[in-house]
Amino acid sequence: MSVKVLMVAEKPSISNSISHILSHGQSQSRRGVANMCPVHEFNGKFQNKNAHFIVTSVVGHVYTTDFPPEYQSWDKTEPIALFDAETRKVESDSKNRICKHLSSEAKGVDYLVLWLDCDREGENICFEVIENTEPYMSRVSGQQIFRAKFSSITAPDILKAMATLGAPNENEARSVDARQILDLKVGVAFTRFQTKYFTGKYGNLDAALVSYGPCQTPTLGFCVHRHDQIQTFQPENFWRVVPTVSKGHSSIVLEWDRGRMFDQGVAVTFKTLVEENTRAVVEHVTAKEERRPKPEPLNTVNLLKIASSQLGIGPHHTMQVAERLYLQGYITYPRTESTAYSPHFDLAGTVKEHRNHPLWGDYASTLLQNGLSTPKAGHDAGDHPPITPTRAATESELGSDNWRIYDYVTRHFLASVSPSCRYMKTTAKLSIGGETFTVTGKTVKLAGYTRIMPWTEKDDKPLPELVTGEPLPITSVELKAGQTSPPDNLSESELISLMEKHGIGTDASMATHINNICERNFVKVEGTARRLVPTLLGIALVHGYHKIDPELVLPTVRSNIEQQVDLIAKGKAAFEAVVTHAIQNFKRKFEYFVRKIESMDVLFEATFSPLAATGRVLSRCGKCRRMMKYIDLRPARLHCATCDETYKLPANGTIKLYKELKCPLDDFELVLFSTGSNGKSYSLCPYCYNFPPFEGVTKMGCNECTHPTCKHSLTKNGVTPCVECSGTLVLDASSGPKWKLDCNKCNFQVKLVENAHKISTTDQYCEDCASMLLKVDFNKKDTPLENGETEYTGCFQCDEFLNDFCQARHGKMIHDKFRRRRGGGRRGRGGRGRGRGRGGKNVDPRMTFDGF
Repeated sequence: MSVKVLMVAEKPSISNSISHILSHGQSQSRRGVANMCPVHEFNGKFQNKNAHFIVTSVVGHVYTTDFPPEYQSWDKTEPIALFDAETRKVESDSKNRICKHLSSEAKGVDYLVLWLDCDREGENICFEVIENTEPYMSRVSGQQIFRAKFSSITAPDILKAMATLGAPNENEARSVDARQILDLKVGVAFTRFQTKYFTGKYGNLDAALVSYGPCQTPTLGFCVHRHDQIQTFQPENFWRVVPTVSKGHSSIVLEWDRGRMFDQGVAVTFKTLVEENTRAVVEHVTAKEERRPKPEPLNTVNLLKIASSQLGIGPHHTMQVAERLYLQGYITYPRTESTAYSPHFDLAGTVKEHRNHPLWGDYASTLLQNGLSTPKAGHDAGDHPPITPTRAATESELGSDNWRIYDYVTRHFLASVSPSCRYMKTTAKLSIGGETFTVTGKTVKLAGYTRIMPWTEKDDKPLPELVTGEPLPITSVELKAGQTSPPDNLSESELISLMEKHGIGTDASMATHINNICERNFVKVEGTARRLVPTLLGIALVHGYHKIDPELVLPTVRSNIEQQVDLIAKGKAAFEAVVTHAIQNFKRKFEYFVRKIESMDVLFEATFSPLAATGRVLSRCGKCRRMMKYIDLRPARLHCATCDETYKLPANGTIKLYKELKCPLDDFELVLFSTGSNGKSYSLCPYCYNFPPFEGVTKMGCNECTHPTCKHSLTKNGVTPCVECSGTLVLDASSGPKWKLDCNKCNFQVKLVENAHKISTTDQYCEDCASMLLKVDFNKKDTPLENGETEYTGCFQCDEFLNDFCQARHGKMIHDKFRRRRGGGRRGRGGRGRGRGRGGKNVDPRMTFDGF
């Protein structure tokens, strides 16, 4: 009798590779409950038993940590309450149906093998998978749940992992839970308070969120600290005495051992002293062989630094590319702290993969022929091996940034098993009038690894043969002036080094933290060197933290959290004790921060303009009947100076007055939000959008309002349910002459009859699909109706005539769902498509969907 084994990977591509390797290419695939996670099946052996294997995956974290619904409203919940609020695990994306997918595949299986990434995050996902599978498994004696440890998607590594299965580590998983809870509570509490306080007072912050994070804020602090050093730098003038001597046909420029002189008068005196001599005397000459050591094996941090400084690719994008290369089987796992190969790592086998490569094949063959050089002894973190290529690839195969990252990873690996660069360094000391000068020459003896990393090559700078006691004629003496310069703004590479030094983030999260401070408009990346220049907002925030509580912005705030979380991972501290202690500390800091916020506000007041002085007049307030100003800088909002109230608006679109129409509920003038001609648009009431009149709604445009009398509401304009999500397709009454239906939740839309004079909803519904019937008024000059008729009413999806005009799309993608022709209708004034009035089929079009 065979056993059933369920194996779960972190991504669909990994599950596909694992099943292909373990089944020797004989697996069969089918769809599961989650369409994006295919299921692969094959027969084999498991622990010496005949087994039927089921291999599938998740798509990253199954759950996300969040607050319960009662804490979601920024307006109804005080930020201080979040520190004591319960947190819960909610499905990351319920539309993916991952939980149901796992429970369905786990029914009746005997064993579970977890193939999640081998880091703490992966360990955490292991237990998310267990939660959704273990209750549905059969009960057999002995261990039923196993953990596979692997570092690359290659046959040797996968087979080795299958032969050395272990158990998942709950302590490491809980440490991730602890960090998620701390980051959520601390980050959301500070962010909500800061955002509401400052966006409610100032109009030109140009930031949707004034966020705080135990990692992102110290990261910003490094950038602002360097900015402050630049601003306070005082340049100084200096002078150098630079003589030139000759030997044969060669001119030799000498370097003064005193270096720079900051007193011009003294420098002139030394220049005169040197000029009084006609010859320089060689005091002594030394020559010794030196080495430029080969690079140590590549880890994540060094990859991020090199990609930014040498390839011009930002850390966030670098990690995306490296992850893609890993999933495609070109490199090993890209998140690693190790800079040492394990004794069992097959270095020669990895080099052999590249013997026939068109660019470095000859170099790899030479390495194998001469014998690999012993790699540098780096740090073995015990998580994953250093980043190495797993198979050969070409630029045409990968393309663009994928190739550039792969090219560097491969060259770095080959360099790490190559000889170091050796060169002869010759140093000569010369004396002129009692002053000592130096000249240095270099001659490469063995290029070593620099052949595969040519940008690191040392150029030959040979010296002519010099003999101790030899006099050399002086051809010129110059006094060169210069000025000290301030340091540059931090580069991404330098910032990563500081983050690593101070324990800010992990190798996997550093790129995200840097990306966050860029996305939040706290810093801007400038130039080919990718320098991080703080914005006025970033500077004001950091200086404000220093005035109130410097610990909030110092790197110790995160390193302390990481140290405590590490105790959980190592089993040295209890989860509850660590979380409670850290939360209470931050709660006290938050209370003090709120009391002293005026100290930070002084800096904001000196930097930014108040709301009343920002923006342009747009619409009328429903309370005071005065005009409100529209502020189009992030976050977009309307401000009434008379009432001193601010109303948030949707992001990432334009706002304009909507025909001076008013909301029947509160008398506010409606505005129209639009994401462009190919996007969607809808009207909204500024007051209803911020304070919906219905329970359980947080933000609401007219396309979601169910008020029975408002002619702009969902009730009047909702046509049929969306096929892409749980939303409703709503007629965009402002879209003419390019009429369309927009989903009120996602970006799905349907283009209707173009250039029609008017399209409007009716009070009738289709008898087949329950969609609201549309009334189309064609232009008299180009009406497609017989006998010059201009009016036609029908169902846009069931009526053959109307359906032929329709085109559905999601973004730029065209769908055929509305192309089918069903039924028909009479053409002519007053004609009707397939449907009937309210006295017929009693169906709510937002609740059912048949044959759409």
